[in-house]
Amino acid sequence: MATSSLLLLLSCFILNLASSSQTAVLNKIDSCRLAKSNWASNRQALADCAIGFGTYAIGGKYGAIYQVTDPSDDPIKPKPGTLRHAVVQTQPLWIIFAKDMTIQLKNELIMNSYKTIDGRGAKVEIANGPCITIQGVSHVIIHGISIHDCRPSKAGLVMSTPSHVGHRRGSDGDAISIFASSNVWIDHCFLGRCVDGLIDIIHASTAITVSNNYFTQHDKVMLLGHSDEYSADKIMKVTIAFNRFGSGLIERMPRVRFGYAHVVNNKYDGWKMYAIGGSSNPTILSEANYYVAPNNPSSKQVTKREMNGKLKSWKWRSSKDAFLNGAYFVPSGYGSCDPNYSPSQSFTAAPASLVPSITLNAGPLTCVFGKPC
Repeated sequence: MATSSLLLLLSCFILNLASSSQTAVLNKIDSCRLAKSNWASNRQALADCAIGFGTYAIGGKYGAIYQVTDPSDDPIKPKPGTLRHAVVQTQPLWIIFAKDMTIQLKNELIMNSYKTIDGRGAKVEIANGPCITIQGVSHVIIHGISIHDCRPSKAGLVMSTPSHVGHRRGSDGDAISIFASSNVWIDHCFLGRCVDGLIDIIHASTAITVSNNYFTQHDKVMLLGHSDEYSADKIMKVTIAFNRFGSGLIERMPRVRFGYAHVVNNKYDGWKMYAIGGSSNPTILSEANYYVAPNNPSSKQVTKREMNGKLKSWKWRSSKDAFLNGAYFVPSGYGSCDPNYSPSQSFTAAPASLVPSITLNAGPLTCVFGKPC
């Protein structure tokens, strides 16, 4: 009897292990990440794991490791060892943290090109002040940190490179503002409760992936495209994959203007107004997402178009999505909606039924030295 029980337990363990391995494989980013041995001594290997339009974002892959030891902030003369001192440098850097810390910025954090902020191994929060600006740069990776309760900044002087301190008009209170930038990857972060947006991607920014993040307790979650008049945003291409849109969200998951958004394998725990919206003829492919509508009978529709009287010829497609609690998607347009990824950008969407499992680890990871992470 004891032998039979032991065999049954062993069989269950093997089945659970196989199921966990299958789920990890279906999230191509996490599968890649977990396959890298000794993450703490080979941190830059993470840069090889991006998918979608942000695949080629290398961040500080070919730079030195910079360890942040001091959570203080000086926007004009940042001290060595602070996050601001690291992100403004001109050379590539992979930025890590010596300990748990909460950083309350005194003005917006202006990042330079070829930088990675890697929070693995520590609990890192940017909160209760201005937050991150990615403007006119390229090759930025932000991984494994919490960004929340962001507030607008006042006009003032802010360092953007070691040789330049410029006057800024003040930020809006976004968690991450991506402005006229390219090759950006935002992965495994927590974002919530900011004054303005959680992620804004505007002014002809492109080649961006937003993946494995946990969004919660916010109104205007994610804006893609500056305004209905800014047609330069037609070049914008964004992949939004494996994210968890949690409780307390109202709208813009995302809201898109002009450009292209591939929204794939995300879990939506509800919304107050709508999940995916847009104006100015964007192209949107919603693929294998898991939509749970709110109980409000007037908010079951996933989509919202701001048409201004125009014909509904925009390409908005739903493919293999799961709709629960009365959720529904209104498609439109004709012709192909495929993202046309290059071979290195492409990945296969998991079945929508598995999305709750795939997104269980959305948000910052608890990484232990000596164990896979």
